[in-house]
Amino acid sequence: MGRADDRRARQRGGSRRAAPGHRSPQQAAPETPPEAPTAAGGTATAVESPAAEGATRAERRKAAAKGKPGQPGKPGQSRKNGKPAKGRIRRLFTWKKMLGAFLGVCLLGIGAFIALYMTVRVPEGNPLAQTQSNVYKYSDGSVLARKGTVNREIVGLSKVPKDVQHTFVAAENKSFYTDNGIDLRGMARGLYNTAMGRGTQGGSTITQQYVKNYYLSQDQTVTRKLKELVISLKLDREVSKDDILAGYINTSYYGRGAYGIQAAAQAYYRVDAQKLTVQQGAYLASLLQAPSQYDWAVAGPVGKKLVQNRWNYTLNNMVGQGWLDKTKRDAMTFPIPKEPKAVSGLEGQKGYLVELANTQLENQLMKAQGISRSDAESLVVDKGWTITLNIDPKKQAKLEAAVKSQLTSKLDGKKRKVDKNVQAGAVSVDPKTGKIVALYGGVGYYDHYTSNATRADYQPASTFKPIILAAAVDQNAQTQDGKAIDADTIYDGTSGRAVKGSDIAFAPPNEDDADYGKIPVQTAMNKSVNSVFAQMGVDVGMKNVLKTANDLGLDTTHVQAVPAMTLGTMGASPLEMAGVYATLDNHGQKVTPTVLASAEQAGRKVDLPNPIGDQVISRSTADQVTSVLTGVVDDGTAKVSVAQNSLRKGQQVAGKTGTSDGNKSAWFTGYTPDLVTSVGLFGEDAKTHNQVSLTGATGLIPGTGRINGGGYPAQIWAAYTFGVTTKQKFDLNTTLGAAVQPTQTPTQSASASQSPSQTPTSAPPTSSKPTSAPPTKSPTSAPPTSAPPTSAPPSSPETTPPTGGTTDNPLDPADGQ
Repeated sequence: MGRADDRRARQRGGSRRAAPGHRSPQQAAPETPPEAPTAAGGTATAVESPAAEGATRAERRKAAAKGKPGQPGKPGQSRKNGKPAKGRIRRLFTWKKMLGAFLGVCLLGIGAFIALYMTVRVPEGNPLAQTQSNVYKYSDGSVLARKGTVNREIVGLSKVPKDVQHTFVAAENKSFYTDNGIDLRGMARGLYNTAMGRGTQGGSTITQQYVKNYYLSQDQTVTRKLKELVISLKLDREVSKDDILAGYINTSYYGRGAYGIQAAAQAYYRVDAQKLTVQQGAYLASLLQAPSQYDWAVAGPVGKKLVQNRWNYTLNNMVGQGWLDKTKRDAMTFPIPKEPKAVSGLEGQKGYLVELANTQLENQLMKAQGISRSDAESLVVDKGWTITLNIDPKKQAKLEAAVKSQLTSKLDGKKRKVDKNVQAGAVSVDPKTGKIVALYGGVGYYDHYTSNATRADYQPASTFKPIILAAAVDQNAQTQDGKAIDADTIYDGTSGRAVKGSDIAFAPPNEDDADYGKIPVQTAMNKSVNSVFAQMGVDVGMKNVLKTANDLGLDTTHVQAVPAMTLGTMGASPLEMAGVYATLDNHGQKVTPTVLASAEQAGRKVDLPNPIGDQVISRSTADQVTSVLTGVVDDGTAKVSVAQNSLRKGQQVAGKTGTSDGNKSAWFTGYTPDLVTSVGLFGEDAKTHNQVSLTGATGLIPGTGRINGGGYPAQIWAAYTFGVTTKQKFDLNTTLGAAVQPTQTPTQSASASQSPSQTPTSAPPTSSKPTSAPPTKSPTSAPPTSAPPTSAPPSSPETTPPTGGTTDNPLDPADGQ
């Protein structure tokens, strides 16, 4: 075929492509292909492909749908195995569609997160995470007790050494100081594991863990984890890293029932958080991964190995972060924790101490904030206070031992019903500072909840008499005949004598109806003569006596200013009486005993008032009363139990006994120059809690078995006081009283018919008779007027029994009030 024929053929083909609609059937029919030789030498018919010359695009697409060129088959099938073609699936999942879907999901996720971020707010802290124990400490810093449902004590970050802070960051979240509060990879892993039901897995930042502990819960749900993410982001923007770290270490659980680093430091090393070393801090930080498994005291070999590995990991991270010198780190050894210790409860005396500490703190909050008692209580109980008490653990132990040795060891409720009714209370105070250094509240807080140290429902009896004398001297009071009242003033000590000048008829008897005749105030105090002090109270004016009592520290709110008050008929507690006598010991400067040394909560300290207040009576008044009260010890109702006690060793003592009407209470409140202690015994029915008599208790008292202030109370006082004090002398600014040599002749409130008939001695005369007609046996009518100081005990007990039916035997029921 020549070139002309080729051109014509191409033109014909082009004409068919250009105008396929005008082709005739004959033209459209494919020509019979020429036979072609085969590889085997035969011939084969070549089928014209639609893609061959003259085929349109539509035809080629149809051909592709039926099969590849030159291959027979059914439409939609591939040429191999008859499987469906993939064209339709590929058309549905093109890369463009997949990218679009991915971007759409991302946009929806971002939108949902923005909505979540806008709607989820940082909530109030979980109340359970804020619940703390109050921690109570002795004056030396040792723990007295923890009280609360959760052993947690929140401390400020300033109380945690910086190196110890870094141990927690190194162990849990090295990027803590630079991250935005979340770990996206760890969060995604945690979400996936939670959705797949694999439990707690995946890493969290310190911020996230704090959010979980403090704001949320430990629930392993996707919802909680999403909230954790949002709150962590917000918290990181709103709160400083230090605050977050402080919250984390204060809310985490460390094992041994300890929540927070302070409780953990005490539980594992028995120190406060501020005294932790880097090694100890690294151990506590390591515990957070598995507290129970890593507790050295209970861990097996595997647990011990794991916690040591974790400890090393923590310290090595600190070196890597530049927080710890490598040389120091290499020298560190693993700090083995101490054995677990039982958490201190409120058993024994602890409950009484805690109760008083709480009450005094509540009182201060009420005064400072103007709130009610219930509001103050809600601010104190289980609110994470660290309260340090003034209690000296050594003195506390001595006081408890004294009560046991002198009283409770002698009680046997199975033998004597009355023994079940004996309750003892005592308070010991430093008069220079007002600190309560020891307290005895009863047999045990869980056995007798009412504290006998603070209860004010029993009469103080004759321990009130020094207050009457203080009122008289301080206000320059005079007797009915115009004589100044002091230690040497003569009064009529006749039992049942009608009080002169009283608007109310009053004629109190003396103990055992003993008549003393004309005696000086000093002797009246030594012998606790009721008739003398009843008259003195009226001479001074009962309102003036009441005011002095209030100034010295008694609560006189509901007390009536009547002559009967001179017998100590109002209620008073050992705590109050200790305060009154401490003020006398402190030369008239008011002492308000306090058990609180400090009270701190979350780094904030409460301002506590100064226990030492203003001058409420003059120094000369206070010192004269002290001087008179030394006579009670050396020559009066406390002579055998205190003055002649083998433990005394020359210690100067002042004090007063007291025995109430019906023998329902017995007291001795006494003091040395550096310590005041008030001891009270109270008769309380073990079942009804009504006031009952103490008579017959212990079964060791002869005669009627009456317990008086010169007996067990004075014995407890002496066993305790002489065991914790050293020999000192009173610094007294007075020339009157038993502790000094009188410089003048005693004055008399009424003329005595005769002069003293014998030379004064250190003890009251026992042989001369008063001018009035007394019983067969009666005290001397004249007092000693030139007795030397009586700071030292007599060389030997008196061999002549006193008159008036009294005796120096403290176990004898007739031994004074």
